[in-house]
Amino acid sequence: MKPAVNGDIYLPMPATAVQVAPMTASESFFEFRLDSGSDLGHMPGQFVEVSIAGQGEAPISISSSPTLKGSFQMVVRNVGNVSRAMHALKPGDKAGIRGPFGTHFPVETAMKGRDILFICGGIGLVPVRSAIHYVFEHRRDYGKVNILFGTKTPADRLFTEDMERWKVQPDTTFLETVDRGDPRWKGHTGVITTLLPDVTVDPAKTVAVICGPPIMYKFVIMELRKRELDDDRIYISLERHMKCGVGKCGHCQVNGLYVCQKGPVFRYADVSAVREAI
Repeated sequence: MKPAVNGDIYLPMPATAVQVAPMTASESFFEFRLDSGSDLGHMPGQFVEVSIAGQGEAPISISSSPTLKGSFQMVVRNVGNVSRAMHALKPGDKAGIRGPFGTHFPVETAMKGRDILFICGGIGLVPVRSAIHYVFEHRRDYGKVNILFGTKTPADRLFTEDMERWKVQPDTTFLETVDRGDPRWKGHTGVITTLLPDVTVDPAKTVAVICGPPIMYKFVIMELRKRELDDDRIYISLERHMKCGVGKCGHCQVNGLYVCQKGPVFRYADVSAVREAI
């Protein structure tokens, strides 16, 4: 685990909201700057604990690349006391930040020099966006990039401006689907696995990154295995209530494994305990 910027994993660092914007009916985008002036120092796939005075603390994935200097970004779904309080923040308001915590996508090791297949469902795009941006900012270090994104409805789509930029990146395929369309939706309709026949996957050269709702993992991994992609080339990110972030409270245990320390990013081949839980 990488130490916090202030050297104390238990002490929140004061931060200021510099941008707050709604994205969907349930999710809002946040950009924060640490009051110390330091960079957060995260890697793609890590998370922070965000505290709001009088409300508590919650784990939030970081959605910006570490190459973004001076600030960091998150997307938060309004589902509890802390997230509700965050949705009431305005630019200039304060929060506490602990972290970054957890494991990260291997953008500098296992993914380097490989074709990358990103498969994201719903808010699962949030932590993966950090890795996508990192890959595009170091484009010569990677092969072909495929990005598959699925949501329940068109109203649930995130980062639509980013998607338009991803579509025109060199040697990149971006495909999107919704479970249920509406009268204005002209794109693909169906679960995310229905996009896989439209991409070419070379199992000897490809690393897959998956993040989304639990039901998605089983079927996506089943399809990747049909394409002969080995489990040691598949990385998954799991959402759990990582209350303390440092392996003390036990809220995030999966079959005796602490997701906040051993995850949230796992190589699928390594984690039989996690395979049984998803």
